[in-house]
Amino acid sequence: MPATEIPGPAGLPVLGSMLDLRRDSLGAFLRAHREHGDVVRLQAGPPGLRSVFHAVFSPQGAQQILASEAANFRKDHPLYEEVRQSFGNGLLTSQDADYLRQRRLVQPLFTKRRVDGYAAAVTTEAGSLAERWRTMDGGTVDLVGEMNRLALRTVSRILFGTDVEAAVDVIHRCAPVINDYVVRRAYVPVKVPREWPTPGNRRAREATEEVTAVCDRIIAERRAAAATGTGTSTSTSTSTGTGTGTGTTGPLPADDLLSLLAEAANEQDGSLDATEVREQVLIFLLAGHETTAISMAFTLHLLASHPKEQAHVREEIDEVLADGTPTAADLDRLPRLTRALKEAMRLYPPAPVVSRRAVAATEIGGFRIPAGADVVVAPWVTHRDPQLWEDPERFDPDRFTPEREAGRHRYAWFPFGGGPRACIGQHFSMLESVLALATLLRAYELEAVDEEVPASAGITLQATGPARVRLHPRERTTAG
Repeated sequence: MPATEIPGPAGLPVLGSMLDLRRDSLGAFLRAHREHGDVVRLQAGPPGLRSVFHAVFSPQGAQQILASEAANFRKDHPLYEEVRQSFGNGLLTSQDADYLRQRRLVQPLFTKRRVDGYAAAVTTEAGSLAERWRTMDGGTVDLVGEMNRLALRTVSRILFGTDVEAAVDVIHRCAPVINDYVVRRAYVPVKVPREWPTPGNRRAREATEEVTAVCDRIIAERRAAAATGTGTSTSTSTSTGTGTGTGTTGPLPADDLLSLLAEAANEQDGSLDATEVREQVLIFLLAGHETTAISMAFTLHLLASHPKEQAHVREEIDEVLADGTPTAADLDRLPRLTRALKEAMRLYPPAPVVSRRAVAATEIGGFRIPAGADVVVAPWVTHRDPQLWEDPERFDPDRFTPEREAGRHRYAWFPFGGGPRACIGQHFSMLESVLALATLLRAYELEAVDEEVPASAGITLQATGPARVRLHPRERTTAG
């Protein structure tokens, strides 16, 4: 029989673990695992308003929740409800028949062949950033902000084609406001109705309306152009100087993702209406760019902090690319860089905590999780488990050689989730990250200024301090 008494921290007499979770939820999860094991019960909030949830830290438990028993663990957690209210019912938040229909319609847009076609957009934006950095010889940049804008420009270019500039500045300014609002509301015991005119509600509403308006305008213009036959299938983007670019133009995919979303259809599922297209676009823009940005920022910062490993990665890049522009075909030819990226995603998983709600009572790790319980799995903790990873805080890309990967549990490393709800854009994220990192590391040697970069859990992982590096331009001329 499974045990019913699940261990966990007692916390404060009135507030339980609420203050610890608010101050540093990732640190609180690490302590809970260290002190109480692989299945932990946590309580937060005063009596009568207390929330109770269960954290599962073992790879076996993560596999059970995300994959083998995924149907029993739904996205009914308060965080997903807040995301749903702010961003709509796109792939991240939809469930049941809605999710299956959307996934069938959108999946063809993320095949390997289709995603590989976006490589030119990635290298165009990364090359523009490398050129802008050349005006800062000996200068210092904060990788958090730089990679955030690079990833946002890249996904906007792929989504919107020529309309990059219309979206980038609005989303760069508004996304942090919306994300902070969503996370705060998800974890407070009592929620003020969104309709009340509080300062926080007004700021979030204005930010959401601004992002929605720019997406709706671009979608409407694209539909009108398609209806009149004035649209083009191949786009170029000229930077205005306000973003990553330097006034250069470059090749784009034959079809931008927005056009493909608007055209997605099959006999079984019909097509996406204008609202559904917008909801997918919002998820791709707001969640998609942040996850890739944080992975690139921490990869570069870790390499800047480990100069020998950075030199090995750069040797590989020089040998493989010479003076050519990296392409999708080079992805498998850069294994050392890919291992560094994977190790950075182990230490700093872009989705550090994943939430679900149990439909029926379930046994996990010898304990009975009750029906209706909120459950989280935490890559942040599993990726640091000393039972799975020797000296887990050490940066060691060789953990991801094929031989060592084959010897580990499938869910010892799961930055993209897993099971039927695994991230649909994981191949795109890896392609974008490897090609952009190769472009930047070929052009610069990086020297870390900040030794440590603090992080916290939001909708995605958030760097709460700068990740500054000093730029040392290399002699090699950067192609692309």
